Amino acid sequence: MKLLRVGVRGKEKPAALDKNGKIRDLSSHIIDLNSDTVNFETIKKLESIDLESLPEISNSERIGACINKPGKFLAIGLNYSDHAAESGMDAPSEPIVFMKATSSINGPNDNIEISKDSKELDWEVELGIIIGKDAKNIDEKEAESHILGYCLVNDVSEREWQLKKMGQWVKGKSHDTYGPIGPYLVTKNEISNINSLNLSLDVNGQRMQTGNTDKMIFNVFFIVSYLSKFMTLQAGDIITTGTPPGVGMGKKPQVYLKAGDAIRLSIDNLGEQNSKVVAE
Repeated sequence: MKLLRVGVRGKEKPAALDKNGKIRDLSSHIIDLNSDTVNFETIKKLESIDLESLPEISNSERIGACINKPGKFLAIGLNYSDHAAESGMDAPSEPIVFMKATSSINGPNDNIEISKDSKELDWEVELGIIIGKDAKNIDEKEAESHILGYCLVNDVSEREWQLKKMGQWVKGKSHDTYGPIGPYLVTKNEISNINSLNLSLDVNGQRMQTGNTDKMIFNVFFIVSYLSKFMTLQAGDIITTGTPPGVGMGKKPQVYLKAGDAIRLSIDNLGEQNSKVVAE
């Protein structure tokens, strides 16, 4: 299934795409897509519904973040060897883990705010993992059974705050609007090979990033297992898994986002995002 949330910010309705790509209102069956409902029991219930019998929602409606108020928004850094190289850093021997504040979550086509104090705002197209049931200290071979699905993520990053302000990366990753997710939560049965998906990102129509998940240093199953050793992963949690080369920090000379810039990103089978950078 391709699940989404549609409507004005704060009043989104849960929805799904039917076989013809029409948006169908699920609010008569579930209240929202959040940590209480993003689980395998909900998916089993929804799969039994005739989506075409549900009210249609216009495709001109705003699409919100595909999950509301997840418990955790985790991220993996430098997970593509060629991105580590362009960043001037060694490829890690273990996953680099950081958090994005859940308050950074944004709709896939919503504006991205550039703070008046921001000097080095950057883009990162990434594959997001969505957890469907608790995972604690699990083996890699068990990981897939804990994954509900996947989504598209833009790990928007303020590089000065991330790398030059000392402390943890979370500071450069967590400003409001720095976490566009969606448009869809795509259940894992819709993806034939999660370790072979094409990713791309354009800024103002110019291709900046091109990659494939087969270049990940640590694949999605390893990541879920690894994180479960340090914390319990819970239904609705999001893990964004790193970005391929082509970020602004890696350009020579470096290129950063400014107000008015348009960003388009996509991943095979997960849809696309179209955002505009605006002054805060």
